Amino acid sequence: MIAGFALILLGVLLVFAGTLFYALSKPARVEGGGVILIGPIPIIFGTSTTMAIVAAVVAIVLMVLAIIFMLLASRAIPQPG
Repeated sequence: MIAGFALILLGVLLVFAGTLFYALSKPARVEGGGVILIGPIPIIFGTSTTMAIVAAVVAIVLMVLAIIFMLLASRAIPQPG
């Protein structure tokens, strides 16, 4: 149990150190974007047009995967009767 905790702590410290090292090593251009789904209506935003398009594509892929998984799950559930 102690070894597991030590490995998790080591992993967190390595991620923190790597992020800090990368942030201090060179100036970086940061872009971001996202999608908010309110019912069937998506609100897509991004710091650039490219990031908005990437966010939209990722949202479409995730929605298609969700539909596929829902269809597969509905077939796995036994129907009464």
